[in-house]
Formats: sequence, structure tokens, C-alpha cells
Amino acid sequence: MRQRDDMTFPFEEYERRLRELRERMEERLLDAVVISDPENLMYLTDYQTTGYSFFQALVVPLADEPFMITRAMEESNIHARTWVEETRPYPDTGDAIQMLVESMREFGLHGKNIGYERNSYFFPAYHQDSIHTTFLEGRLLDCFGIVEEGRVCKSKAEIEIMKKAARATECGMKAGLEAAAAGVTENEIGAAISDAMFRIGGEPPAVMPYVTSGPRTMIGHATWEGRTVQPGEHVFLEIAGCFRRYHTAMMRTVVLGDLTRSMEHAQERMKHALKELKSVLRPGMTVSDADNLVRNIISDNDVGARLITRSGYSIGIAFPPSWDEGYIISLKQGDSRVLKEGMTFHIIPWMWGVDGNKTVGISDTIYITADGCASFFELDEDFTVKPEHAVRELPLADDKAREIKKRAAGKSPVKGVRTADERG
Repeated sequence: MRQRDDMTFPFEEYERRLRELRERMEERLLDAVVISDPENLMYLTDYQTTGYSFFQALVVPLADEPFMITRAMEESNIHARTWVEETRPYPDTGDAIQMLVESMREFGLHGKNIGYERNSYFFPAYHQDSIHTTFLEGRLLDCFGIVEEGRVCKSKAEIEIMKKAARATECGMKAGLEAAAAGVTENEIGAAISDAMFRIGGEPPAVMPYVTSGPRTMIGHATWEGRTVQPGEHVFLEIAGCFRRYHTAMMRTVVLGDLTRSMEHAQERMKHALKELKSVLRPGMTVSDADNLVRNIISDNDVGARLITRSGYSIGIAFPPSWDEGYIISLKQGDSRVLKEGMTFHIIPWMWGVDGNKTVGISDTIYITADGCASFFELDEDFTVKPEHAVRELPLADDKAREIKKRAAGKSPVKGVRTADERG
């Protein structure tokens, strides 16, 4: 390992992660592992690139020096960002798997037990077929999840990085709540969110903000498509701020007009679910118990809504196409795994189908502490209610940039959000 002091975390953090990975390898009788998942590569080495559609892998022997296989153009990322010293790049005209197999032979791993991430999005079937037909001297074994076992509980240093992502999340949501108005397009709301997130120091998230209005809120994972928000409608926002690939996410809702009895009931159900869950979340609680608590509260409504998904999911390191770590652990029925200190979750007691045609949401990103849990956010959970007659024209881009900067320097008009000056 090449010691350096310019990575996301202190060098000791990466030494610990590698050491614990090797302990799990030893338990599974593996002589080496081939890690190809982008999030896992980031976790172990600080490596990141947008070019991960090309095959890349970190090979970690049980005792010897790790080495990386990448496309030749991406080798610069290894030297610029990581502690990895040994690289074996392949040209665009080359064969990535052939380079991997030849390198494993070069480093004395032929005839060994080699783990690989069989379920990795970025180790496709044709590559797996190729390695099984060319690496014949050793034994290939599925080790999917071996890195994720370390990722699921965040260290104190990771929690601090996620707090920086949370600042971008809050600033982006504040801008979205302010921008939402009749006569404004969903695109303009999305632009305001993105502008605020990036200006405050946020980095490109794994997924851009979800912005839908009126009937479009019933479309799963839809986002802006140029629709103009109409008077009396509502706007559903879900965004994730990002810092060094770590994410925190949040849902909020804007009501343009009077807060109807149905919408007020939905708001109170979601707030109640969050409050009750956060009052009991702690190490030792099971995933299923957490989900049932949220699900029972949301299901007890008289406005026709339901919780159509899991009630939460692990969140942290992410690359496109998703910002969540739900494949590691999610809050869902029938899962008896227990919560541990350092786990981080996006809790989503959202309600699909209020009055049959509205989706609304209030959510929170939390981390499990030694004896409970804590939120990354301070933003007020209530719906943002604006008079139906309020029609707002967003300023032009240059004026808007100055306006956001001016607001960031002064007191926030949105309840529950403190500006950078107020935070100190």
C-alpha cells in the first residue's frame, strides 16, 4: 500500500477496511478476491470514475500486495486517487478478462481459491463465462457481499462525510420548496434544486432529483419532463445530496392551495411514523420489526393510501443507477437481521394514492447510535403550503444564481433550515 494523506479518509481507515476484508476472506478459505463493484472499489481504495461501464477490478490476495485491472485510460485514477501501487491496464482493443487471468497467474494465484462478485452489475455474464473458461488452474467461488459486510456499518469518519452530503440535501430541498409554484415547470424546480446543491459544495449524485407534480406524482421514479405546475396541485420532491460518493436522501411535499383534510391526514400519518420509529430504533432491533412499525402506522389511514414499497433502505456510497444500498439491507417484512451501531437508513413512510391520485412523501436519513438513532437533517417535516393564487416566475439564470447566493448568506425563509452563518 502506498501511504498518502490526500484521500477522502485517513490512511488508517483504508488499512482497517483491507484488514477486515482479509479476515472475512480467511473465514471463507479464500486465497484472493476479485472486486468489481464500483461502490466496493471506492470503499476499499478511494477509486472512482464515471467510466465504470468498462471492466475494472481490484484483486486482493490474502497476504500479498493488491493490484488493479482497468482500462488504460482509467489507470490515471488509480495513481491520482488511491493507495494501490500495482496496476495492469488493458487497451481499448484488448481483452479485459484475459488481462485479469494473466495477471492472476503472474501474481501466483493460479491453482488458488478465488472469490468473485457473481452478482455485481459490472461483472456481466459474458465476462463470467470468459473467466470460467480461461482460469482453469484454480477454483472460482462466489463471494458476493464480502465487502458489503464492512460497508453496512459506517465508521465515525463516514458519518462525518455523510453530514456534508446532508448539507447539500437540505440546501437543495430548501431551494426546491421555494421554487415550487403554479406556473413554474418541473424542470425549473429541478434546476433550482441542483443549482443549490452544487453551489453549497455537493457533488454529482447517483440519481438527479425526483420532481413531479399533480397526477404525475403517481408515476414511480418519474422526474421532471417539462410539465407546468397548475394552481391547486401538489409537488412531490425526493432528492439526495452527495459528497465523495456518499449520499443522504429526503422526501418533502409542497401543497399549492389549501391543506385539505386528506392531505393533512397524510402529513400527520407520515410524521407520526417517523417520530415513533426514531423513538425506538436502536442496536438489536430487527429489520422486520422496524418495517412493521412504519407499515402499520401508514396502513392505518382513511384516505386510500398505502406504503407500496419497503419502509427504508441502507444508504451511503453510491454510483448510478441508484443512490441506495438497499441490496445490502432494507427495512422490509420477514427479515430477522438486527440493527447495529453505524448503520444508516433512508426511512421512507411515504403514501401512494392519497384520494386515489396523489403521492406524497416525508422522509428522513438517520444513523444508528450506541443506544438509539439520530437524524442527519434539521429541515421541518411539515408540508410546505402556499396560497393557490401564488403564481411565481423564476428569475433568469444569472439573476437566480445571485438570488440563491444572497439567500444562502442571509436567514432562510423555510422553517427548520439554518443557513451556513447560523450554523456557525
